[in-house]
Amino acid sequence: MKKKLVFSTGAGMSAESGISTFRDAGGLWENYPVMEVASHDGYVRNPALVHDFYNKRRHDLIKAMPNAGHLAIAELERDFDVWVITQNVDDLHERAGSSHVLHLHGELMKVRSVRNEEKLFTLSAPMLDTTPDTLIEGEKVRPHIVFFQEAVPNMEPAAELAADADIFVIVGTSLAVYPAANLLHYVRHGVPVYYIDPRPAPVPDFVKVIPMGASEGIAYLAGILESQK
Repeated sequence: MKKKLVFSTGAGMSAESGISTFRDAGGLWENYPVMEVASHDGYVRNPALVHDFYNKRRHDLIKAMPNAGHLAIAELERDFDVWVITQNVDDLHERAGSSHVLHLHGELMKVRSVRNEEKLFTLSAPMLDTTPDTLIEGEKVRPHIVFFQEAVPNMEPAAELAADADIFVIVGTSLAVYPAANLLHYVRHGVPVYYIDPRPAPVPDFVKVIPMGASEGIAYLAGILESQK
């Protein structure tokens, strides 16, 4: 039986694909009022602005391609039972070929019914833009994004994955975004934990830090994992 290899990925995972991060210098939050475009209250105040913000993100995303790090994670499925928990709302893990991806903060290429949040619709070119008046199958829609001030519905299954991991890997995150940052605390004692980031945050001593970017770091990790199949 293959070992369960669980990745927890953040914005740094997709940065090499040209997807703008939010919190870093030059990130999106320097150019947009965060609580206006990514909070529940902001959406209620000005839904048109929120739709426009995510429309632009979708147009950027369809021009981006999975990077070597995304592809390397997918390739590890040959030897491991690989699961990805991601804070990212892009679909680059899926496009790289990963079979099991759990999105904590929603999915950019999806919208959901305003009346029924379980009713999802996938967007694709040329229809990438929505407004507060857009109707899909008779439903007004909103971005399928977990806004600030909203619960993270996939946190419980993510915690279960972390608790089941035989190997746990954190990639491209500052470990400052909660509740995702708490996933490390669900990993069982003694399970190998690796943290890949060029500017790693402080972590407990049992975490093996790989101070590299996502693509370089995952290639390095793949060599380490050869002995752990």
